[in-house]
Amino acid sequence: MTDKTLLQQIREKELMLNIQIEETRRDAEEIVLKARRDAEAMIEKSEREGAAAAQEYYENEMEVIKKERDQLMTRGNLEAISLKETGERNLQPAIQMIVKTVSME
Repeated sequence: MTDKTLLQQIREKELMLNIQIEETRRDAEEIVLKARRDAEAMIEKSEREGAAAAQEYYENEMEVIKKERDQLMTRGNLEAISLKETGERNLQPAIQMIVKTVSME
């Protein structure tokens, strides 16, 4: 076996380093691609969770509004009934007052 010359040894080492560089470059590309996929998955998950939270908030607020509306409607109906009863109680005395005034008794 012949000993390799210094130039051959350098070339052999360069070749090995180039192979290692290429492997490292492929590994780095795979890491970057995986990181991008992971980031996209996180963004999609966050968007889904955000949409779900927004929908839940909307539904809760609509429920609060409906309850408020129902309370206002109930209060309004009770006031209308009260006013009607008051009017009906005052109807006979008002009729009598009008009749008295018109007939001048």
